[in-house]
Amino acid sequence: MSTSAHILVVDDDREIRDLLSRFLRKNGYRVDVAADGNDMRRVLDGARIDLIVLDRVLPGKDGLTLCRELRTTSRVPVVLLTLLGADTDRIVGLEVGADDYVAKPFNPHELLARIKAVLRRTAELPPQNNLRKNPVLRFSGWALDRSRRRLQSPVGAVVSLTDGEFDLLVALAEHPQVVLTREQLLDLARGRSAIAFDRSIDMQVTRLRRRIETNPEEPELVKTVRNKGYMFTPQVVGETE
Repeated sequence: MSTSAHILVVDDDREIRDLLSRFLRKNGYRVDVAADGNDMRRVLDGARIDLIVLDRVLPGKDGLTLCRELRTTSRVPVVLLTLLGADTDRIVGLEVGADDYVAKPFNPHELLARIKAVLRRTAELPPQNNLRKNPVLRFSGWALDRSRRRLQSPVGAVVSLTDGEFDLLVALAEHPQVVLTREQLLDLARGRSAIAFDRSIDMQVTRLRRRIETNPEEPELVKTVRNKGYMFTPQVVGETE
C-alpha cells in the first residue's frame, strides 16, 4: 500500500494527536484525528480509513472496547497505543482484534515502521466476500454459527472448540478454495492471541482437524498446500440465520 493511505489517530491527548498528525502527513499519509470513540465513529462514517492508531485509555469507552466493537463490522487494521507494558496486556490487545501495539512513550519512527508493516500485511490479504455478512456458514453438512459462536456437526451435535480454533475455522470458511498463508491466517483470525502466543498455526490446524475431519491423518476439509499454507476445500454457503 502506498503512503497515500488514510490514517485515523484516536487519542484524547491533543498534543499527541497534533504530533502524530504532523509527523504522518510529513511522511505522505492522509490523516484524520479523533478524541474519543464518538469522534472515531463520526470519522469512520464519513471516510474510508485504511488504519486506525487507537489509544488504549480514552474517556468513555476505552480502546479495547472500541477495538472489540469495531471487529464485529470491520477489518480495518488497528495499531493500539498503550501505557501498559506487561505481556498479558499486550496479548489482550491482540485478542480483541488489534493488529499491533506500541507502548507509550513511543518513538514516532517506530510507530511509522509498525504502521507500514501492518498496511503491507493487510494489503496482501484476500479480498472480502459476501460470506462475511452471513452469521451462519454451512459446509459439508456442518453449520458454523458466528453470532452464537457454535459449531454443529452434520448429525446435529454441538462440537466444542476453543476460541482460537473457532476463529481459525471462521477465517478458513470465509475464504473457501483460497490458499491462505500462515501470516494471513494470523491476520484473519481474530482470536490471534490464542494462536500466536499459545501454539503455532500448524498445531492449531492439527487440533481443528481432529474436531471436523473424518480422518485427521488424511484431511479433506483443511488441506495443506506445500510451501504455501492451507486451503479450505468445501463449498461454503452463507445464511442469515
